[in-house]
Amino acid sequence: GRALQEPDREAQVRALREDLTVEVDVRAVQLRLASTWGLFSPRAVDAGTRLLLQHVEVGESDDCCDLGCGYGVIGLVLASLAPGGRTTLLDKDFVAVEYARRNAERNRIGNARALLSNGFDGLDDDTFDVIATNLPAKSGKELYRIMFHDAAARLAPGGRFYVVSLSALRHFVARELGAVLGNCRKLKTSGQYTLALAVRE
Repeated sequence: GRALQEPDREAQVRALREDLTVEVDVRAVQLRLASTWGLFSPRAVDAGTRLLLQHVEVGESDDCCDLGCGYGVIGLVLASLAPGGRTTLLDKDFVAVEYARRNAERNRIGNARALLSNGFDGLDDDTFDVIATNLPAKSGKELYRIMFHDAAARLAPGGRFYVVSLSALRHFVARELGAVLGNCRKLKTSGQYTLALAVRE
């Protein structure tokens, strides 16, 4: 009867609350990250993020920013590729920021910090050599416009802004990045994702 099923349900929910583990192995960087249900792509690195990480160019002492970091995949790889710089991970979801912080600690990445921030609002006047974002698919073009405008203002001279998006958005992304930075090129398309790069000249 019903009474027998309830403890099972309790056990199932308890199991769902336990952290998930995501193994990252890209560009000779190996990380073991904790994630949880409700964060983006909680069980594995998604294809868009993989595309970005395979093609992003990072100097050893670059200051980097992961905009909309989730549990930290992009930012922690960037921090690992730029040990002489400082990487800032930003997200407006406090759960994401908490996981990103813990993941930096558990992987002993001391040059990364995760901050709760709506876009760049939580920062002082920091600028970056590399800003990378995996555009959230359902946020809407109004928010993307704000993000691109604000990211352009945060790039150091010569700074690079990498944007991976669903390919359906690629023309919009190219047009908007061109409008704020005067340039944009498509680096790579893979499956349903396109990676674009714009540079602060």
